[in-house]
Amino acid sequence: MTGRERIARALRGERTDVVPVMLHNFMMAAREARVTMREFRSDPEALARSFIDAVERYDYDGILVDVDTVTLASAIGVPVDEPEEEPARVRGGLLAELEAVRSLPAVDLRESPRVRVWLEGVRLLRRHFGERLFVRGNCDQSPFTLAALVRGMDRWMMDLTERERESDIHDLLEYCAGVTLQFIALMAAAGADMTSNGDSVAGPALVSPAVFRTYALPYDRRCAEASHRLGLPYALHICGDTSAILADMVATGADALELDYKTDLERAHAALRGGTTFIGNVDPSGVLALGTPALVEETTLRLLRCFADTPRFILNAGCAIPPATPPENLLAMIRTAREFR
Repeated sequence: MTGRERIARALRGERTDVVPVMLHNFMMAAREARVTMREFRSDPEALARSFIDAVERYDYDGILVDVDTVTLASAIGVPVDEPEEEPARVRGGLLAELEAVRSLPAVDLRESPRVRVWLEGVRLLRRHFGERLFVRGNCDQSPFTLAALVRGMDRWMMDLTERERESDIHDLLEYCAGVTLQFIALMAAAGADMTSNGDSVAGPALVSPAVFRTYALPYDRRCAEASHRLGLPYALHICGDTSAILADMVATGADALELDYKTDLERAHAALRGGTTFIGNVDPSGVLALGTPALVEETTLRLLRCFADTPRFILNAGCAIPPATPPENLLAMIRTAREFR
């Protein structure tokens, strides 16, 4: 069974020969390939080479093509910093007044050099691996989180407390949804087997479940529906402890939820039982980056045993794996999965 088949079967709820593994390892892959983050986000051949080397080194099933969390914001015009050795990051919001959303220009992501790197990277990986590996094309940020980057985090949080701004909030969310949905369509056309988005600003660490249901869930649902119309499964990732909104995340219609290690395993198992695939959720920092191989094995076994009764499971870290993670720890996680029965 190929890695592509394993991931696809897990998303359909079908048994696989071994536990499928899909890594959120773009920073580690670049570091080990001796590619700077500046090269990684600007050169699709460097991006593809980093993942190809990582697959050869660790023998896993699914590649998660990710670059940073600000590519769509940058395409809209949000100012960003682009450090040599770290992913790009925003330098503040774009809209001093929420009402100014109506003056934002239309965005054509085909004209964004940074978006084109993601897309060409997916094409190169598809060409190299053919049917052997599963390629998940991340599409940067969901509309709610993208809106926070465009508005500026502090202002966005204040906006959400003012009921009289509800119409303006939805105007910005609609604008951001148009950009996110473009990326999903372009990623599908590039040859990805699956699309996904992150919506971490919508998590309980920052906003209430009620805010999530009102302002994030409808737009996350539209992202899942858009991917499905293109014939692709869809995954949603939210950082932090999402225990309080698990049912709402399932209600987005996402085929898979990539959950942080802070989310309670038993609650996640119960919430996803009805037909949503779990992706995760080994602690990327405390266990993978800073732990020992023995701790990695112990943590991975606890996770595998919790989900042993369902085929809807894909092993991964709970979020992006730090670049300095010891190779022996990643090997221990994958080996534990391969040997699990």
